[in-house]
Amino acid sequence: MAAGIRGPMGLISLVLIAGSIVLILFVVLSGVTSTTPLKKTYFLQADTSTFIGSGRPVSQWTYFYVCGTDNADCGKPVPALPIGYAWIGGTEGVPSGLVGSRAKDTTSKYYYYMWRFGWVFYLMGLIFDVFAFFASLLAPCSRLASYFSGAILFFAVFWFSLGAALMTAVFVKARNEFHGAGISASLGRYAFGFTWGAWAAMFLAVITLFLGGGLSGARDTPTTRRSFFRRQSHRKSKGSFVDENGHRVKEEYS
Repeated sequence: MAAGIRGPMGLISLVLIAGSIVLILFVVLSGVTSTTPLKKTYFLQADTSTFIGSGRPVSQWTYFYVCGTDNADCGKPVPALPIGYAWIGGTEGVPSGLVGSRAKDTTSKYYYYMWRFGWVFYLMGLIFDVFAFFASLLAPCSRLASYFSGAILFFAVFWFSLGAALMTAVFVKARNEFHGAGISASLGRYAFGFTWGAWAAMFLAVITLFLGGGLSGARDTPTTRRSFFRRQSHRKSKGSFVDENGHRVKEEYS
């Protein structure tokens, strides 16, 4: 029965990992096309109509782009996009807490480095998640594959946790900066929902992988060992007897 648990656990983990990859890709590819749900996926939306250097009445920050409403009118894709690229033409009217000496004097050190590290950790989580998916293809039929893919996925959860935490800290704080300056801003429900939904799926997949490997290996129970030794003792004693001098003598069968 224990060995039979490995198959369902492996399949469940495989589905969870695949689901987490899809959710992360929704976030990473936001701004690439204007189809649903990608056009609704962004980290932060703010009213930038009063910013001289913006050029957009509304700006939406995605993984690679700064876009307009519905992720249209996007700029060029930039890895670890500085938040200040939304007002690259000038910082007049921008909340002072967001502006600094980084990224062509558009972004403060806090937002520049926090999101830069968060962006990298987010990507590393996705990469390890993909590796874990391919490793877990053998999890339903191999205890070693369950442990191996679980270990890879553990690293995926570690890096993705850092990335998601930094993402949340950066854009929640940026929203508060806008609100403090009396500017309308809101967090992207889809991006945050996809991100933390992917984290939950990865976390559950780690549990199911190690649980499947552990239960499938729990075959040598105390009851099984006692039964084994009883059989061995019975085999040794069968066909022999002890003579009057205390020596074991094999019984002769006709």
